Amino acid sequence: MSVLLTGNDLTFAQLYGVALRQENVGLSPAAVERMKASRAVVEHVVASGSTAYGINTGFGKLASVRISHEQVKQLQVNLVRSHSSGVGAPLSEAETRAMMLLRANALAKGLSGVRPRVVETLCQMLNAKLHPVIPSQGSVGASGDLAPLAHLAHVMIGEGQALFGGEILPGGEALKRAGIVPLELEAKEGLSLLNGTQAMLALLSLALDEADLLVDTGDVAASLSLDALRGSPGAFDARIMHARAYPGAATTARNLAHLNEGSQIRESHRAAEKDPRVQDAYSLRCTPQVHGTVRDALAQAREIAAVELNSATDNPLVFVRNGADGDIVSGGNFHGQPLAMAADQVAIALATLGGIVERRVEQMTNPLTSLLPAFLTPEPGLNSGFMIAQVTAAALTSENKALATPHSVDSISTSGNQEDYVSMGMSGARRLDRMLKNLRNTIAIELLCACQGIDLLAPLKTGKLATKAYEIVRAKSRMLSVDRPLGADIEAVSALIADGAIAAILH
Repeated sequence: MSVLLTGNDLTFAQLYGVALRQENVGLSPAAVERMKASRAVVEHVVASGSTAYGINTGFGKLASVRISHEQVKQLQVNLVRSHSSGVGAPLSEAETRAMMLLRANALAKGLSGVRPRVVETLCQMLNAKLHPVIPSQGSVGASGDLAPLAHLAHVMIGEGQALFGGEILPGGEALKRAGIVPLELEAKEGLSLLNGTQAMLALLSLALDEADLLVDTGDVAASLSLDALRGSPGAFDARIMHARAYPGAATTARNLAHLNEGSQIRESHRAAEKDPRVQDAYSLRCTPQVHGTVRDALAQAREIAAVELNSATDNPLVFVRNGADGDIVSGGNFHGQPLAMAADQVAIALATLGGIVERRVEQMTNPLTSLLPAFLTPEPGLNSGFMIAQVTAAALTSENKALATPHSVDSISTSGNQEDYVSMGMSGARRLDRMLKNLRNTIAIELLCACQGIDLLAPLKTGKLATKAYEIVRAKSRMLSVDRPLGADIEAVSALIADGAIAAILH
């Protein structure tokens, strides 16, 4: 197996491998033994008739209702069915796979009291590329992502809907075609599948992967814009970064200095000394400070998500002492507050990066600041050039500002006021994909404008490394000599960004 789950050492690289490249997954022997031990504690409670939440009681506000021994299994099935109440567009294939893997890993930790069979079923579904149809809306991120995880569990028991072999099928039929036996839930297993933060964690983790790509691409775009605007790299001096030692700022400053090494534009401008400007605008001069802060914010959010990758987030948890002796303890590890706040931090970082990108686009298209032809067209007036491309960048940037409004400070009471303070982590994570698409297109517009500006300064060339980025862009979008629709160009460069072609120049 490409990834062997232990519950304790799953990495982001492994998560992305399973979610994005459909690598296979299995359950480690050590995890099997831990799961068997915690399962013995649960079965002992069931056999003894003693009361334990979620095993032989109702759920949430109904926790005081005692369930008979004969109804324990039906209780779990009813829980899955009743909680499969999500709505909205389904999660993407990558998001679904990430969620399935993360839930399997959390259960593999051996603190949930479920049989190894539960995790093995999830692994079989992943390896068969059988993906439950999971509506994206319905979680308030309190007792975990109850509705999304219920739709996942619904397919595991042979109900619900799943995508398999390019078809949306009834869950039972999809399992049958894949040769997977539906799971018959035992005591606590339905609850353990539903209680957890894996939906919001899946979306946040995938967003972090692309966000890292975009901030690297943003550095490349900024280096091209710097030369298009005949700016000075002096502000990226390593001594300045050392005097205020934020790691993200130092990284961006190094990137910018390296990208612009050997720039003929810079040397020509420095020799001429005809530019009346004493200092560059902040969107150029302060690029390390702004991009760097974005980098640091993303790193902090990743640290939080890294803890969650290998955490037990359901309730109650089962702690084994000796044999079938142990404690079943109720707590609140399912609460999504850490991830909700991390998602807000990522959203603010994305909006910030888009904000400074758009300002550089404005600097290049505005003849009052660019020292270039108006709107980067050789014949302004007859042609409008990049006038509306800048408007598009402004629209995307402002949309992201609104989307960056914090979700983690919101709360709405649910479940008869039992869940009286919730995180809204799932909605906070859901909006990141939309913001990433907006930012990707905004950076694409900056790349197009910067390459156009460099063309207008020919025969002088930008830095050796920055020239590689210029050539990649120009392979998809030719210089704008006369007006043409730019939508296709923006989409083509955005696709290059998504593929990592621009960011790869730095590595």
